[in-house]
Amino acid sequence: MDNDNNIDFKDLWKKQSVSQPDITDLLARINKFKKTGLRCLWLTNILLLGTSAFIAFVWFYYQPQFISTKIGIVLVILAMVIYLMVYNKLLGNYKNIEANQTNQEYLQNLIVIKKKQNFMQTKLMALYFVLLTIGICLYMYEYASRMTAWMAILTYGITLLWMLFNWLYIHPKQTKKQQEKINSLIEKFEEVNHQLES
Repeated sequence: MDNDNNIDFKDLWKKQSVSQPDITDLLARINKFKKTGLRCLWLTNILLLGTSAFIAFVWFYYQPQFISTKIGIVLVILAMVIYLMVYNKLLGNYKNIEANQTNQEYLQNLIVIKKKQNFMQTKLMALYFVLLTIGICLYMYEYASRMTAWMAILTYGITLLWMLFNWLYIHPKQTKKQQEKINSLIEKFEEVNHQLES
């Protein structure tokens, strides 16, 4: 009976099997997130800078006559430059994700990235699409004025429908996909932090 009263609860608690989070899997996921983010950042820079350079080349090579065409070109390039200036601020946040960080530091970096992405996906993208749409419409005016009325309406209609499709379908789909990725990582790190604290 005396042996039954001397139970070591601390020893039993230590021997208890607790499902520990798979930290190596989590670190692999955060590393993949970082690489994907950096790749997207560089690809976006290359594409938008290349597009801006091509638009500038068209301006200088073809020498448009209407002031509306020149204003349209400036607005389109301005939209891309503004977008890149804000988007490139994420570069530092992605580079701050290091293998030797604590869970709390990972979590803080992810939250900062999420806030910046949210700003970009809402306010910045709205500004980008407005400037891009106005710029393209002004750019097309010189060439549409040489077309028949039906051809001009068709050209503007197709262009505006494409812009609307991008804004209402493609943009929300990409935004949701990005938010799901980062939310999943944040939830996992919060779960690990809660488990380590308890």
